Amino acid sequence: MTRLSVTEELESAANRIADISRSDLQIILRRAALMLRNVSGVPLEPSTEDALYSIAAEMKIGRSDLIQIVLREWLEANAYLPVRTIVEESETDGSA
Repeated sequence: MTRLSVTEELESAANRIADISRSDLQIILRRAALMLRNVSGVPLEPSTEDALYSIAAEMKIGRSDLIQIVLREWLEANAYLPVRTIVEESETDGSA
């Protein structure tokens, strides 16, 4: 089921809300929730996508983890988020 078909199904259910059964509405809403839960994110240009996959592989982390790191660091560097402080006495796993 594509996102477009789920969207059309939701719109159709909204137009006939008085006539749709509770169980049918539950099915439609569960499909929509599943679709939203599995959204892959923002589409990127192929060159950007390739760079992300290469860096993620080099760092041995997932693509989404890399995107979270890059976004967080950009937000910190541009003062949109407070910079995290590192506790000097904390244990590390050997990576900086």
